[in-house]
Amino acid sequence: MEPELETIRQRIIKCTKCELSKTRTNSVPGKGNFLSDVIFVGEAPGKNEDRNGEPFIGIAGQRLTQALENAGISRESIYITNVVKCRPPNNRVPTISE
Repeated sequence: MEPELETIRQRIIKCTKCELSKTRTNSVPGKGNFLSDVIFVGEAPGKNEDRNGEPFIGIAGQRLTQALENAGISRESIYITNVVKCRPPNNRVPTISE
C-alpha cells in the first residue's frame, strides 16, 4: 500500500471528528487497488461492514462481487469505499456534517 494511503487509512480508523465515532464498532476505510480506473463509492457502511471494518461485505457487497465476477473483474483489481466511513445508527441516511 502507498505510504500516503496508509496514513489516510490510519486517520480514518482513529477519527473522532463526528458523533458517529461514538456509535460505531469500526470505521471502514476503502479497500483494493487505489490506482484502479474503476472505483465504487457507496453512501456509508452497514452493519456487517461496521462489525468487520471492511467495505461492501454485506448483501450489497455480495451483489457487487457477483456483478464484478460476471464482468470478469476481480474485487482486488478495483477500489471500493464509502463517502461516510462510519455506520450511521440504524442505517439512517448520513447527515451533511458526517
